[in-house]
Amino acid sequence: MHGEFKVPSGKLVVVDLDVVEGALAEVRVSGDFFLEPDEALAEINGALVGARADAGALELAARVREALPPGTTMYGFSAADVATAVRRALSAATSWTDHEWLLIHEPAQAPQHHMALDQVLLEEVAAGRRPPMLRVWEWASPCVVIGSFQSVQNEVDAAGAARYGIEVVRRISGGGAMFVEPGNTITYSLYAPPSLVEGLSFQDSYAFLDDWVLGALHDLGINAWYQPLNDIASPGGKIAGAAQKRLANGAVLHHVTMAYDIDAAKMTEVLRIGREKLSMKGTTSAAKRVDPLRSQTGLPREEIIEAMIKSFSNRYGLTETEVTQAESVRTAELIESKFATAEWIGRVP
Repeated sequence: MHGEFKVPSGKLVVVDLDVVEGALAEVRVSGDFFLEPDEALAEINGALVGARADAGALELAARVREALPPGTTMYGFSAADVATAVRRALSAATSWTDHEWLLIHEPAQAPQHHMALDQVLLEEVAAGRRPPMLRVWEWASPCVVIGSFQSVQNEVDAAGAARYGIEVVRRISGGGAMFVEPGNTITYSLYAPPSLVEGLSFQDSYAFLDDWVLGALHDLGINAWYQPLNDIASPGGKIAGAAQKRLANGAVLHHVTMAYDIDAAKMTEVLRIGREKLSMKGTTSAAKRVDPLRSQTGLPREEIIEAMIKSFSNRYGLTETEVTQAESVRTAELIESKFATAEWIGRVP
C-alpha cells in the first residue's frame, strides 16, 4: 500500500507498507524532508511495524514520537504528518496527479447561478460523471454571500444592501459572509472525489487543498500562508477565506474568495461584522483585516488569475471544458426551486 501527504508549506511524506494479519509490516517512510540523525528514519519505520491497521492518526503519531532518538530534528514534517501518510496508504487515498483535472472559466454570471452551479458540479463529481474540476468564477453583479448556517439579519445590514442594490444569496457551505463586487474578488471552486482527502482531518484538508494557491501567490511575490481554520493570510492581513461542503460519500467542494480590491467603506455599511469577531482577530477595523491582492502586486486581476491557473496546470495538469447543457438545465432548476427562494435565503432569519 502506498500513501503520500504533501505537508502544507512543508515537504512530501511518502509511506509504503504491507498489512499482515491486521497489523502494519514492512513500513518504509521516505520523502524530501530533512531528518537528523540518520538513524531516526529506521526508528520511525520500526515504531510503525506492528501497529494495528485500524489505529487512528493520534496513536500512530504517538508511536513515532516515542521512538525518536533524543535530539532528533524533523524539518518540513512531523510525526503527525507521518501518521497522515500512513492513514492515506491504508485508505487507498489518491494524490492530485492521479486525476485528470478540468478547468471551467465561464463569462460573468449572476450570484444565484454560482450558488446553484456549485451544487450541480459537486454532485456530478460525486457521482463519477465528471472528473475533478477547478472552476474560476466571474461575477455579473454585486452581492453578499452568506454561509449555510448564518443568520441574514445578523450578517447583513438590510438598509445598506438596499442602498447599493446588493443582492443577498446563501451558499451550500458553512463559514462566514463575503462582500462581492464584480472585478474586486477572485473566487474559485475545487470539486474533488473522496479519495483526494481520504485520511485527512477536516482542518488538514483545508491546508491540503489550499497549498497549490499558496504556491501561486508565492510565485507572484506574495508572502502568504494558511491560517487555521479557513483563511489565507499575509503580513498585512487576510487575503482570502475558504469554505467546504461534503456530500454523504465524501466528495468535497472547496471554494475560496480572495480580495483583489475592496471598497472597505461600502463593505462596512453592508455587512454587520461583530465586535467580538474583530477582537478575536486582533483589530477593531473590518477594513484593516483585509489585504487586497491589487495593492500587494500592482497586477491586473486577469493577470493574477492567469498566473493561478498556470500554477495549477504546471503542478497537476488542466484541460479546459464547459458546463454541459444538462448541467445548465439542472442549474436553472435549482435556482428556481432553491437558491432564489425566500425559504432558502432566509432559512436562518
